[in-house]
Amino acid sequence: MALSQAANIVERIVGHGGDATTEQNLSNPNRDPKKYADPSGARMKALVWAGKNTVKLIETYKPAIIEPRDVIVKVTGSTICGSDLHLYHGSVFELQKGDILGHEFCGVVESVGPAITNVKPGQRVKLSSQCERTNDNTIENTMYGGNTAGMLGYSHFTGGFAGGQAEFVRVAYGDVNLLPLPDNVPDEQGLYLSDVLCTSWHCVVDTGVKEGDVVAILGAGPIGQMCVEFSFLNGAKRVILIDGGAGAWRLDLVKSKYPNVETLNFTELPRGTSVVSKLKEMEHGGPDVALECVAGEYAKGWTHYFELLLGAETDTSEIVNEMIESVKSFGRCGITGVYAGYTNHFNIGSLMERGIRLIGNGQAPVHKYWHELLRYIQEGKIHPTNMLTHRVLIDDMEAVYQTYDKRGDNMQKVFVATAASFPPAPGTPELTRFN
Repeated sequence: MALSQAANIVERIVGHGGDATTEQNLSNPNRDPKKYADPSGARMKALVWAGKNTVKLIETYKPAIIEPRDVIVKVTGSTICGSDLHLYHGSVFELQKGDILGHEFCGVVESVGPAITNVKPGQRVKLSSQCERTNDNTIENTMYGGNTAGMLGYSHFTGGFAGGQAEFVRVAYGDVNLLPLPDNVPDEQGLYLSDVLCTSWHCVVDTGVKEGDVVAILGAGPIGQMCVEFSFLNGAKRVILIDGGAGAWRLDLVKSKYPNVETLNFTELPRGTSVVSKLKEMEHGGPDVALECVAGEYAKGWTHYFELLLGAETDTSEIVNEMIESVKSFGRCGITGVYAGYTNHFNIGSLMERGIRLIGNGQAPVHKYWHELLRYIQEGKIHPTNMLTHRVLIDDMEAVYQTYDKRGDNMQKVFVATAASFPPAPGTPELTRFN
């Protein structure tokens, strides 16, 4: 396949295969890029974490192949995920200054390790999750009772792998982790198979949304938006989307894409009316299913605000409690927003007494959904570009992070272009400069 036709999809999680003895080497390049630099001495642009609420675009060394199953990818597109904001805010464990960010990206295979036979330079390709061999972090193992898979661009808590908000990225175990992306799926659609599409789909199907269900979705960001689409696709009778404050404008954005969705702005509720009571008013007994697409970092009340500030908890339980208390008895609640550790004031009594199913949707098993969702894109059955509002340059990422964090410029999902990017696909946003 010609290089001009090629693009790779790389999911945020390094998947199966490999030898546990290589894990320390796999973590090192993010800490010491010069030691593992390409022999040519070539350099690249990359976005790194530079401290709380600060990212910096730097010039650093292009990565080299270290292990026999490595693949070097020339990045043609990346994005900012809502979970990147937890890194930006410094709320994820073991993030170090200078770590290259980005777990959601696509590109062109530039070179492959000697043990790679099924991936070739110029080929369009993509990753998986829950592979314990790629993350040997002992703190995570102690906290969680086991390790998650390693994640590209997501702190040393998840393996310390350099991410894809850069011009090049090294993908470990590329023979397994890179999946083909056909020519009829442009980067602006295929990119999002690396995380947001598979994560949203997993949230909906893992929590069991089915024909005739009433579904409440808490959070109207890109994950929440796609959960709206996927809930309807799976037969939901009603979908109620909840957001407020600085993100309230997203309710109107999602409503413009999916007219059947009902919206609830929690900041406009009358005094004495809660999200729980309003949902029970809108649907007798409450919804059948609630999907959490926010994360535990953002406190709504003063109690959790101060407990988070003082380090008395790592995550607020407010949204999880709203789900548990609002759904019908024997209802299902799914958690997809990022929760890092421990929470206080969790309503375990309601969970037990009312028979609520609380499901941690966790890292989406991308390999499981890849072919199905790819086919849906090709058939026009799902619409990932509905959430795409901006095309930006990697050069402007410092300002783009600030805008995204503030929910500014009606920014929902961005496509981050590099010098290697293809021209914008028809019907997608033209370039917006932030500088």
